[in-house]
Amino acid sequence: MIVNVNRNWIEIVIILMAVAISSIFILLGPNSSAQSVEASFGALLAGALASVSAIALFRQKAEGFVRRLIYVAGGSYLILAIATIFVIVRG
Repeated sequence: MIVNVNRNWIEIVIILMAVAISSIFILLGPNSSAQSVEASFGALLAGALASVSAIALFRQKAEGFVRRLIYVAGGSYLILAIATIFVIVRG
């Protein structure tokens, strides 16, 4: 049980770190207009949720899937909301 919890959290943290790093690259990129950033953030969020689904599919284990999906979705929304505030402040 503890091994599965740790593995789940490692998966969640890795995905959230990938979202954070990708959002930084999107913000600092050469084409960082507000519209392109919004579209990229949407694609980034979809990719994070798809990666959780793909990992669950490859594991062939549905136990805890919804919990992992909620944690990744919530964390990704938080990261992208903070990045969006940065876009708004930057202008």
